[in-house]
Amino acid sequence: MAKRPAEEPDGGQDSLKAGQRPVQTDNGDEAGAFEDEFEDEFESEDEIFEAGVDGRPDEEREAEEKRDAMDMDQRTFIPGRDKLAAGESLSPDTSTYEMLHNLSTTWPSLSFDIVPDQLGDNRKAYPATVYAVAGTQAESRKANQNELMVMKLSGLSRMDRGKGDEDSDEDDEDDDENADPILETKSIPLPSTTNRIRARQYPPQSSSKPPTTLTATMLEDSDVLIHDVTPHLTSFDTPGTTITPQQCKPLATLKMHRTEGYAVDWSPLVPQGKLLTGDNNGKIFVTLGTEGGKWTPENRPFTGHQSSVEDLQWSPNERNVFASASSDGTVKVWDVRSKSHKSAVSVRVSDTDVNVISWSRQTTHLLASGADDGQWAVWDLRQWKPSSDSSPSTSEPKAVASFNFHKEQITSIEWHPTDDSIMAVAAGDNTLTLWDLAVELDDEESKDTAGVQGWPPQLLFLHYMEMVKECHWHPQIPGCVMATGDGGFGIFKTISV
Repeated sequence: MAKRPAEEPDGGQDSLKAGQRPVQTDNGDEAGAFEDEFEDEFESEDEIFEAGVDGRPDEEREAEEKRDAMDMDQRTFIPGRDKLAAGESLSPDTSTYEMLHNLSTTWPSLSFDIVPDQLGDNRKAYPATVYAVAGTQAESRKANQNELMVMKLSGLSRMDRGKGDEDSDEDDEDDDENADPILETKSIPLPSTTNRIRARQYPPQSSSKPPTTLTATMLEDSDVLIHDVTPHLTSFDTPGTTITPQQCKPLATLKMHRTEGYAVDWSPLVPQGKLLTGDNNGKIFVTLGTEGGKWTPENRPFTGHQSSVEDLQWSPNERNVFASASSDGTVKVWDVRSKSHKSAVSVRVSDTDVNVISWSRQTTHLLASGADDGQWAVWDLRQWKPSSDSSPSTSEPKAVASFNFHKEQITSIEWHPTDDSIMAVAAGDNTLTLWDLAVELDDEESKDTAGVQGWPPQLLFLHYMEMVKECHWHPQIPGCVMATGDGGFGIFKTISV
């Protein structure tokens, strides 16, 4: 990240503590006027040659630039580790991004999910379009303003690298690529703030109909709401579409949890819908969908964690298997066919809370975890030994890879959808990092980090984002990452991935 003096100190919010809600702020934007440094007129080419580019002899100008360079801070600034001085702020090095956009909403969303679309896979053309869903975190006294937002982000243009006169003939062709970003939303009222939201899309019943998109929203009041947001998504691209009040009502309101939770996941392998939810009491419920549109949670929860369930992930290739992460420091693997409703495998992966997990879609024996102490790791499930009644103790196998670069809690972790060596990791130190696990530790070239201390060779990219809470790769736009934090949504694509 580049460092520059700030004209005014930011008025960002302080970190949220338990029970607190963010306070809405209004920030104004001002544009300054530019002066033409080449406005002086010269009478001859000889005078131009002698004066230099700014009207002074080259020797005088170069000497001044050298003095200025000595006064500048030339060290590498690492967000999350280095501290800004009074009057300083961060600005991104735009040359490292292919796309970079920030979008704000009325209230922040601490959880969101990307919705697959019908625009094609492996898209590389600009401007890009993204569909997503999110749940808001309105402040307590304005809880009635909470909503489920169905979003369309369009006009996401490529970074403007600047063009010379020789490129002026191509301006008309690039008008679309340089379009202004647009955020369109459809609102579904919610009775409480959203802890976690996940979307699941099912194939259309006929070629004339769009795919069905369902959302599961776990609220602070412990209810789990299932909505069909298909009409809302369709309305973005079908002018004149009207959303009825009935279409904003949930298909089901699940009330089996006695306390709030943050763990939600849809099965990718069950056509009629199968949902996992976990709460702060350590209980995990499975809810099944039926062909008649009914949603039925099982009466008996899966139990075994000694503290809150923080995250849940279905196996990408076994329809009856899922994994859970808990603040008791363990990750457990379960089989829903078990009559005991106890875990098949339990592994202690941290001495602190395990906040998030991600199961690799490409190499299905790899599972990643992120903990409260800032450490994240990758585990080979083939090394995890099954538990038994005679041997109930939790095992502690060695991680395949482990990193402690982040100095605050890991808030989100996700494998790249098509490359099983690439990871995205978000943390409470206001950073979102991209990693390449294929980099060999004994590769001398990879060890060269340009003199930056404490920078692992596997770390590809560091993106700064205030209070980043969750990040996801776009499954159809290679290398595109979307994230949410206190300041709104960020969506970017780096030149590194």
